[in-house]
Amino acid sequence: MIKETTVSAKTVELALEKGAEELGYPVEKVQYEILEEAKKGILGIGSSNAKLRVYHEDTPAEIAHGFIVTLLGNMGVEAEVAVSEENEEGVLIEITGENLGLLIGKHGDMLDAVQYLATLAANKDRDKDDFYRISVDVEGYREKRAEALRSLARRMAERVLRSRRNYTLEPMNAYERRIIHSEVQNIEGVTTYSVGQDADRKIVISLEKKK
Repeated sequence: MIKETTVSAKTVELALEKGAEELGYPVEKVQYEILEEAKKGILGIGSSNAKLRVYHEDTPAEIAHGFIVTLLGNMGVEAEVAVSEENEEGVLIEITGENLGLLIGKHGDMLDAVQYLATLAANKDRDKDDFYRISVDVEGYREKRAEALRSLARRMAERVLRSRRNYTLEPMNAYERRIIHSEVQNIEGVTTYSVGQDADRKIVISLEKKK
């Protein structure tokens, strides 16, 4: 989305500052096109201002941020939404506030839905080869959940080693399954594989077959 305005001032610099202020962005966040150069004239006669087209095209991170702010407003959720980490490949958007359990959902399913929708919004007009990754977190939930999953993987791996029987975990999304797979890889004597389809896909922790 491109926001733009046309402004004039005695110099290009002043016109640029004026345009940025009208758009609500700092000068370094806007671009401009000179429509007319300033003319000094002779003894003030024939002088004219510089005329600029000043514009700002929202980045994928800004689009995702704006989408989440609007979504939470429509949901009646009061929270702070901030861009925490941003680079050319993706962005982390953090949501903070009180009583945000509903926004997280069971095992983060609501949070995943918000992240998915924000990702769609940010990548709507982008090429598939230019995909921009959007990560959304609520009050540090994802790292807490990741550590809980790593702990679960270690406990269940120990159980498999003791009982010599496979253990099937509850259904998880792809992100959480990767955490389990990665943690179990560090434990000698056990391995993992997935069974089931889509939302019912589960991880099985089993004894590693001897070669």
